[in-house]
Parts: sequence; structure tokens; C-alpha cells
Amino acid sequence: MKVIFLSNAGSIHTIQWVTYLADLGIDVQVISQQPIGESFPAHIPVHILPFKGFLGYFLNTIPLRKLLKELKPDVLNVHYASGYGTTARLTNFHPYVLSVWGSDVFEFPLRSSLHKYLLKKNLAAADTIASTSIAMRNQTQQFLAAGRPISITPFGVDFSKFSRKQISKGHQSSVTVGTVKTLKHVYGIDILIHALAKVYNLLQQQNSKLAEKIKFRIVGGGEDLLKLQQLAENLGIEHIITFVGRVEHDAVPQELAKLDIYVALSRQESFGVAVLEAQAMGLPVVVSNVGGLPEVVKHDETGYIVETENPDQAAEMIIKLVLDQQLRDEFAMNAEHFARQNFSWEACAQQMQKVYQDTLVSFKKRV
Repeated sequence: MKVIFLSNAGSIHTIQWVTYLADLGIDVQVISQQPIGESFPAHIPVHILPFKGFLGYFLNTIPLRKLLKELKPDVLNVHYASGYGTTARLTNFHPYVLSVWGSDVFEFPLRSSLHKYLLKKNLAAADTIASTSIAMRNQTQQFLAAGRPISITPFGVDFSKFSRKQISKGHQSSVTVGTVKTLKHVYGIDILIHALAKVYNLLQQQNSKLAEKIKFRIVGGGEDLLKLQQLAENLGIEHIITFVGRVEHDAVPQELAKLDIYVALSRQESFGVAVLEAQAMGLPVVVSNVGGLPEVVKHDETGYIVETENPDQAAEMIIKLVLDQQLRDEFAMNAEHFARQNFSWEACAQQMQKVYQDTLVSFKKRV
């Protein structure tokens, strides 16, 4: 089977998908506006489209049509329903699988009635629609004709990199709570900082010795950095919180290895691969009850699911884990097992392969 990815070649998700699909013996190539990322596999061909940016999604129609005519794929897999979804629809190649990613169905259609109309047109044109989570499938279905199915194709975890056996933490006298996430409002880093301040203040009252050993660590770059640093200072925790900045995906396991508890208090989350990677590293987690996050955490087994916009409840669960080493160890073991049993990239790639096969069969019946 020959599959062409129309996707951002610089995205780690694109890189992971094509790597594991190629391992299954699929002839996979990538067509992209964006340049390849540093970790892009050298054995997978990439074709860069000539036009960039917003207009590129319209202007690249003819170059894409020409490329597809030359490459003759069995299936085109289009990633992101707004930008590349527009290019694919205008190109009119079939069959193609349209994979929704998150903001394309959660944010894009809310910008205006025109954006919503464009999304509906793009979704309707696809032969098959795929979503990484049930929550995002439910969000997408409101823009589709009633009863149209959506396949679930979750992201996986690379256990050769994300494994607590790979990296030794060594002896640690402190307890470090943190996250690895882009510093944007939607990911609730401000909620996390409020929760961490409550954790520190409550520990000072309940266990002053442990309060002296607590550390907070936020890994990620983004537009809200200065605002969040100021918030930490205003709440009096600037001396125990470290803003690491953005790191490459290959460095994320080393950063996770420095944590004892992982927290994600997003306001919106289409799936939750970062939470899965943390659990694969043997970290207990505290996450908000939004989007796909509840699908990747087992409450009271691998971590805790708390109400969104509720730093008090988040702080309560974090303190519970901070105070109880045995509980952290139990959750850590459960978390690693849960991630490995349910979200290996090999299994996720096989699921995507089945979607391609089913799409081909369905398409051939129609023509």
C-alpha cells in the first residue's frame, strides 16, 4: 500500500506516524508546506509545496494535484481539517482520510460563520474522517451529517524513549511537581501556578520541613511566559519555581525524569499525548476533566482527574501525592502499565493501517 501524508513535516506527530507506518511495510511519503524537522527519518521521502502560509492552502492545489498524479498513492492522509483539509478538497483526489487534530475543530469554526462553513465543506468532502480521541470525535460530529462515522486513531508513545527504565533519577531529597506544555492560555498554566501556590502555602502550615523540599518546574515556551513569571512572583513562589523554556521533543524524557508528579490543567485538550508520555515515564498525574484527558488517565489508579478551572481541587490532589510516597509509587507503576497496554505506537499505527484498508475497500465499492 502506498500512502501520502499531506501534513506538517516539522510536527513530531507527523514524524511519529510516518515512522511507525513505514515499519509496517507501508510505502509512505510526505507532502508539506513546512520544512522537515530535525528528527525526520531520512528514509522517508518529503515533497515541499511551493506556496506558504494561509494563501498556500489555496495556491498549492495545482502543485499538489501534479504531485499526486506522479506519485499515484492508494490513499491520501490529510492532517488538519482547516488548512490542509482545504487544499485536499480543492485538489479533489480520492480516496483520502482526513485526520482532525484539535484546534481545527475546537477553535477554527468559532472564528466566524465563514470558518464554520469552510470546515463543514472540508469534512464533507473526505472519504473517511479520523480523530485521536472520543472527545474530539464528539466535537467534530456537530459539523457533519447525522450518523456519519468517525474512526478513532490515537497518538501513541515511543517506549524506547519514554520509559523510567531508560533514565535513572538517582537519589532525590526533594519532591518536584511540574508540567511540559506550551505556555498558552488554553493549556491552563496560570491555573497550575495558582494550584502550586496553594500547595506550597498549605505545606508550610501542615509540614514545614517538606515545604522546604518542594520544587516546581514548568517546561515549555510560549507567548504567556512573562505573564506567568509575574504571576509566580505575585503569589510568592518565584523562589521555588523554575521556568525551563522550550525544549526539543527528544529532550522531553530527560525533563520528565526530573519530576515526581506531572500536572496538566488544560482548559481544552484534544487528546493528551503529553500526559501519556508522563505516565509511560512512571509519573502519577493530575489532570483537568476536559477534552481527551479523561480518556488517557484512570482516576484514582494512575492519577487524579479534577474539575477544570479549580486550582483548589488540583492542589488537594497534588498534596495527597506529595505527602504519600507509597501512593506515588503505586500510581507510578499503574501509570506505566496503563500506557504500555493501551497506547503503543505499533498498535496505533496498525489501527491507522486498518482505516486505510477500510477506506480503500469502501471507495472501490462506490466507483
